[in-house]
Amino acid sequence: MTRFAILLASALVLAAAPAAHAAPPVAPVLATADAVDPHSFARPLEARVTNVALDLDVDFARQSIAGSATLDIARRPNAREIVLDSKGYEVTRVNDAATGAPLPFRLGTGTAELGRPLAITLRPGTRRIRVGYVARNAEALQWLTPAQTAGKRQPFLFSQGQSIFNRSWIPTQDSPGIRQTWSARIRVPGPLTAVMSAPGQRVAATSGPANAASGQRTFTFRMDEPVAPYLIAIAVGDLQFQSLGERTGVWAEPVTLPAAARELEDTEKMVATAERLFGKYRWGRYDMIVLPPSFPFGGMENPTLTFLTPTFIAGDKSLTSLIAHELAHSWSGNLATNATWADFWLNEGTTTYAERRIIEEVYRPRVARQQVALGIDALGQAITDAGGPTGADTRLAIDLKGRSPDEGLTDIAYEKGAAFLRMLESQVGRQRFDPFLRGWFDRHAFQPVTSAMFLADVRRELVRGDAALEQRLQLDRWVYGTGIPANALPADAQAFAEVDRAVTAAAGGALPSAAWSGWTTDERLRFLTRLPRQQSRDGLDALERTFRLNETGNNELLFAWLSLAVANRYDPAVPALERFLTSQGRRKFVRPLMKTLADDKAWGRPIAVRAYRRARPGYHPLVTGELDKLGLL
Repeated sequence: MTRFAILLASALVLAAAPAAHAAPPVAPVLATADAVDPHSFARPLEARVTNVALDLDVDFARQSIAGSATLDIARRPNAREIVLDSKGYEVTRVNDAATGAPLPFRLGTGTAELGRPLAITLRPGTRRIRVGYVARNAEALQWLTPAQTAGKRQPFLFSQGQSIFNRSWIPTQDSPGIRQTWSARIRVPGPLTAVMSAPGQRVAATSGPANAASGQRTFTFRMDEPVAPYLIAIAVGDLQFQSLGERTGVWAEPVTLPAAARELEDTEKMVATAERLFGKYRWGRYDMIVLPPSFPFGGMENPTLTFLTPTFIAGDKSLTSLIAHELAHSWSGNLATNATWADFWLNEGTTTYAERRIIEEVYRPRVARQQVALGIDALGQAITDAGGPTGADTRLAIDLKGRSPDEGLTDIAYEKGAAFLRMLESQVGRQRFDPFLRGWFDRHAFQPVTSAMFLADVRRELVRGDAALEQRLQLDRWVYGTGIPANALPADAQAFAEVDRAVTAAAGGALPSAAWSGWTTDERLRFLTRLPRQQSRDGLDALERTFRLNETGNNELLFAWLSLAVANRYDPAVPALERFLTSQGRRKFVRPLMKTLADDKAWGRPIAVRAYRRARPGYHPLVTGELDKLGLL
């Protein structure tokens, strides 16, 4: 097959029996070589999951989720089995859901990274199967005691499915190219509320009457659009809801809710802006949940319910570009989704570009230009970290075979991807590029996509046989080549002109004490990150004395300051460092600080050991799985 060939598995679609509810047409399975997912054991061209119906009990005492998953399947007539992904859940039984007949199943040989294949034998007429199971110690799930939450009143549970972690608690085919509709019936202890990444009843507080014997409450959810499996998400805790607008709102613990709602009050405006730019918002509501501090990411774009870290709450909306980013995923990532993790840039690079277009409209072009400049700085560092401009991992279409898909979660995907789209926009003009991007989302709505598909769309819709334009764009060089092509746009030289002059002056000991108070967070970040990495004790003392950085409530600024302090063994920052490491578990902040400390055997490692032993119980398994390798325990 050629790189651009796409086969639809129409035999599978036609063979699918009607589901329990009317489902939309099944999204196509891609059969090109670049759409084969090396991080899944599934064989979707033989038999694939089209719908998942969960019926589960959440047990905090046992830290387990147990019940059943009923799977609608599409299959070839001669398919003898369906293969699911499994990583740790225990299967108790498998039955034909229509007849109740037991179905043989077996766990095959797997890997520590991917788990094991779960092969289920199919009878000739089997179209639905029911898998009974229990998930304990699932790496997608974090169970928090009341003391580990913001409110300190009730326990909390949340999931993080991206990239391949949902296979630890949901029996399904865990590949982004195998889109599935889904529903859930969730039973939780009476005082608690369950929310999931599905529309409708969740907002209307759909709990049934409390069971007098067990104190359980039941919540139901349903997602009628086919989504990638990693986007199925759950949170259970002491939660309240506050509306932000006609179709937006926020869930949070009661103690967090007022501050979260104030920070998020521009969300409705962002949704309207995104629709003008990228086309209709297709998910109904756009709600968010602010999770406890241990949530490992800034945000996770779960459809209809973005999961957010509380570390974005700065009190002045200065970090709400995070919301623009997660909202933009409603088009890039959730609507058109990378078929495999090798093309992760299609999710994140497109979203980073779209985020800054939203910011430009809502918060002025200057703010967007500054964020582009910060992104270019981050891209430069990512290229250095990846081995320089010739490093294999500086490609957008990255080779992840035999590796964790999370190794592709770098600023290469985000910032090189965004730079690629900015280059396209500059070459053809917004008048042409904006309709192209809206068309990309429309043409591939609710479908998996690949780099080859994106390039084919560019050539068909924008290049249109123009050989000179094709040569100027260097499309293949951007996607399959290393480093940054020469036609990349530079950062706006005036975006941080005042700040950059202040950086130069700071080298001579003149700190911008008066200007600092009027600077935005982005300007302060530019100043801190552009300072020379080697600083004297006197220089750091002056920075701390002038700007009181150890006490800042802005977590992005604190991280930038602590990174500088750790690099220079600055003892006066250690108390703030330990508070930061033990009060939140955001991977972006925790991982580089812990690694830098651990690598400094004489000064930093004792701090890392002390902090990690305290902090580890509150970190998500995604974070501890990486940090445990540093040997700090």
